[in-house]
Amino acid sequence: MDGVIYRENQLVPGAVDFVQALTMTGTPFLFLTNNSAPTPEDLAVRLNHLGIHGLSARHFYTSALNTADFLSETDPNCTVFVIGEGGILTALHERKIANDAISPRYVVVGEGATTLEKLNRAHECIERGALLLATNPDNWCPVSSEKTRPGAGSTAAFLEASAGRRAYYLGKPNGYMFHRARRKLGELALAALEQVIMIGDTMETDIRGAFEAGMQSCLVLTGSTRLEVIGDYVYQPTRVVQSVAELTEEVKTGKPSDRLSSPVLGRVQAGRLGNRHQTDLLAFHKPRPRPAMTK
Repeated sequence: MDGVIYRENQLVPGAVDFVQALTMTGTPFLFLTNNSAPTPEDLAVRLNHLGIHGLSARHFYTSALNTADFLSETDPNCTVFVIGEGGILTALHERKIANDAISPRYVVVGEGATTLEKLNRAHECIERGALLLATNPDNWCPVSSEKTRPGAGSTAAFLEASAGRRAYYLGKPNGYMFHRARRKLGELALAALEQVIMIGDTMETDIRGAFEAGMQSCLVLTGSTRLEVIGDYVYQPTRVVQSVAELTEEVKTGKPSDRLSSPVLGRVQAGRLGNRHQTDLLAFHKPRPRPAMTK
């Protein structure tokens, strides 16, 4: 949601009209987030404070819920040791998955403050045979335009290095996240879905996950992806728009735009969307790019 509907504590211009159009036309929709800390109820309250009213917990699907769904489907009688708080603890409790700090089947890593004591305990559990599971692969998460925080992926990477065991990463772009989200959308629609479109701001999670799940995708430029880097990826969004405001009229009328993509693409030189640093002489004078948000 961050980068698509809001940035920091400000709604993206046109976001209210876009969500209202979805609601008024009866278009089933679901907000997906890799952040495992908030519960769906928390997210509904946050958007209400920002100015988007009438939403409930059923409109949200988090990586915490995805993790709880995965465990309850694949290993319903398991126990877990959790590094995380809020949403992941609530989701596991609701699926009746017990916390176990002695001999858990899984170590589950989510967002939230951790301590060296918890990391030591998790390390010991993994050495004794527990499997390592992360709610999402995000190494870092944006907090503001000038600030980020470590994500669940970086904590899981710490344990991978210390215990010598690979983690399994749920959330976006894992296909299980998109599979369960599509199923939930079908339950909201009470009918078979003809088409599902993923709208997101991140190439590594939103667009890649949609591509691998066989969905159409729409990249918005109000978040973490700059237009000039899109061509650096082997997978591409179905469409690029400046913001969700460009989609509101299409939702209201039910008629897709006759444009292949947003006019913003016209500002980029044809055939060269990305920065090919290996052959770009100017690259020697540029700072080394930050590692991708996900592995």
